[in-house]
Amino acid sequence: MSDRFAHYPSLTGRAVLVTGGASGIGAAIVARFAEQGARVAFLDFDAEAGMRTAAATGAAFLPCDLRDIAALRAAVAEAGSRLGDITVLVNNAARDDRHALDSVEPDYWDERMATNLRHQFFCAQAVVPMMRRAGGGSIVNLGSVSWMKAQGGMPAYTTAKAAVRGLTRGLARDLGPDRIRVNEVVPGWVYTERQVALWVTPEAEARSQEKQCLKGRLQADDIARMVLWLAADDSAMVTAQHFVVDAGGS
Repeated sequence: MSDRFAHYPSLTGRAVLVTGGASGIGAAIVARFAEQGARVAFLDFDAEAGMRTAAATGAAFLPCDLRDIAALRAAVAEAGSRLGDITVLVNNAARDDRHALDSVEPDYWDERMATNLRHQFFCAQAVVPMMRRAGGGSIVNLGSVSWMKAQGGMPAYTTAKAAVRGLTRGLARDLGPDRIRVNEVVPGWVYTERQVALWVTPEAEARSQEKQCLKGRLQADDIARMVLWLAADDSAMVTAQHFVVDAGGS
């Protein structure tokens, strides 16, 4: 672990579950928690990338399609069995596939909600009994600046990500008496391998950089470090909040 960045003693030995942890932002979150000495498990449907991340970090990889709620519940229970009661949940999994307004049919809309929103609620529901037994916990939901910037070209995705704000605040109210904190981290355009391969062009990057107060490419670790703080006891009285990490671009 680099001595440039914070070490959180309260995360040592803590049981952490990350969704979508095989690649991109999720893999960075898994790696940073592992460096803190946490006991980490992650869920993902990408078996190949999941095995690579597990080998690199020592985290437990549990293959799971989060759109299947029965499978999700079984995987969360397995994570708890392996690690002990989960006291940190990071709801990271999402896919920002582009789609035109006129192309969306009800089945696709429902699948996008299942991919980008529904699992956040059901993962939270599944870990809450463990957090209650442990005397508290931290849930961190990943949102997006896309809807805040009125970004077009993916209306189902932006709808789902806007709803993360309401889910976060409602759960924070319901779970506060149990000392369970619920917050949202809102990434800007993070230059993961997927983003670079699919959507980064010189023109798109120039437009993004023009809007940012801080110039430079956002990296997955920039998001992971905010997640660490929200999981640690350093943020013990922080809940129902959202934290934008976008270099001032929204």
